[in-house]
Amino acid sequence: MVDLKGQYIKIKEEVDKGIKEVIENTAFINGPAVKEFQADLEKYLNVKHVIPCANGTDALQIAMMALDLKPGDEVITANFTYVATAEVIGILGLTPVLVDVYPDTFTIDVAAIEKAITPKTKAIVPIHLYGQCAEMEAIMELSKKHNLYVIEDVAQAIGADYTMADGIKRKAGTIGNIGCTSFFPSKNLGCYGDGGAIYTNDDELAKKLKMIAHHGQSVQYVHDVLGVNSRLDTIQAAVLKVKLKQLDNYTTARIKAAAHYDSKLGTNPKVKIPVRVKNSTHVFHQYTLQLVGVDRNKLREFLQERGIPSMIYYPIPLHMQNAYKSDRYKAGDFPVTEKLCASVISLPMHTELDQETLNYITDNVLEFLNKS
Repeated sequence: MVDLKGQYIKIKEEVDKGIKEVIENTAFINGPAVKEFQADLEKYLNVKHVIPCANGTDALQIAMMALDLKPGDEVITANFTYVATAEVIGILGLTPVLVDVYPDTFTIDVAAIEKAITPKTKAIVPIHLYGQCAEMEAIMELSKKHNLYVIEDVAQAIGADYTMADGIKRKAGTIGNIGCTSFFPSKNLGCYGDGGAIYTNDDELAKKLKMIAHHGQSVQYVHDVLGVNSRLDTIQAAVLKVKLKQLDNYTTARIKAAAHYDSKLGTNPKVKIPVRVKNSTHVFHQYTLQLVGVDRNKLREFLQERGIPSMIYYPIPLHMQNAYKSDRYKAGDFPVTEKLCASVISLPMHTELDQETLNYITDNVLEFLNKS
């Protein structure tokens, strides 16, 4: 699904140099590369504050802690997503309120958010799934109307642009109160281990986020708030510094691959290609099809036999996971999510896909579809 080795070879000299400098300087924790990457990412995103941390899940947890959310407070998020978002809500004793997504863009349904708001609702966590933004302008209007926080989950959409009604473009993660991202190796901007970051334009909130990420301290050994230990490793920051300079090139490569998939598969009645959110660019963390009357398992087996990987993101809705089962939900309550979980399939999507490989993938997909 990804080719990290091929990507590394192209930037090997610069990455190796950065890692070697960290080892030679022995500044393994909060070394210069962390601060340099932080500054570079702030500039790239045009955001006032980036707080590096250990991973994307930590980023979400620190964000919710900084907003002083209390046990019993309700946090609305999408049902069709990776578990981390709901996981953090549960860990903090908050109540995850799940809502459905749009059937074409896979992003959180704004009307469903509004229906789910109660006096206990304190925050909305829109997920920029697969590489494009949720409908952020409408979500921000809702948040202002009901006095709610907005925490953007940007783990799959770093670099995506959202155009506001006034024509101003904002990077994914810089529109709400806080943005949270992951630098897991397979992400569009991935390191060589775990890593994450939190963004905000709020000065006071930034101070609190930094404190929480560093044991609740702003001065060493003075702990003003309850915190955690969540740091971006210096070696990972050195890798990310190099890769951030390539991020727009990586996005271009992904968009080109997606255009090939679109052109070859878009007219086939047995699949639905991804639909783009009107005001958002798509950076294609994943290229996800919906199958129509096709046996997904047999397609995956067919592709695997020909050396083509595929994945299902995600096979089980959150409300049907044992950890998140609740009396408030039952099978059938989320028809779009449940249908997507049964019909989506993601094809290889990464920066090293050449034309020969793309042709091989689509030729085999079409061969199976035409036979089925």
